[in-house]
Amino acid sequence: MGGEMIIRVFRATVRDDKIRDFKDFLTNTAVPHVRRQPGLVSVTAGLPRPDSPATFCVVMVWESIDALQAFAGEDWEQPHVLPEEDPMVLNRQIDHYDMIGLLS
Repeated sequence: MGGEMIIRVFRATVRDDKIRDFKDFLTNTAVPHVRRQPGLVSVTAGLPRPDSPATFCVVMVWESIDALQAFAGEDWEQPHVLPEEDPMVLNRQIDHYDMIGLLS
C-alpha cells in the first residue's frame, strides 16, 4: 500500500427527531473516538446547514490507507458505524480522496 495521505469524507442524513441526539453523539463520542486513533492527521465535523438540516459530515485525514485500515478494517471503503449511531441514521455515504501536497 502507498504511503500517501488519504482524505475520508463521511456524510450522514439522520432522522428529523434525532438531529440533536446525533449532534451530541458526534461531539461527545464519535469525534473523540476517531481522534484517539493512531495515524489520524485531522478530523473536522460539520453540522447541518439550513438547506439540508439533517445532514452532517465528518472529514478525516489519515496518514495512509494502512492507518485507515487499522481503524476501519478490511472493508475500509465502507462506513465505520458505532452501534449507538445506527438507529439515528437514515443513510450514510463515504468517499475517499488522495491528498494533494500542500499547494505553494
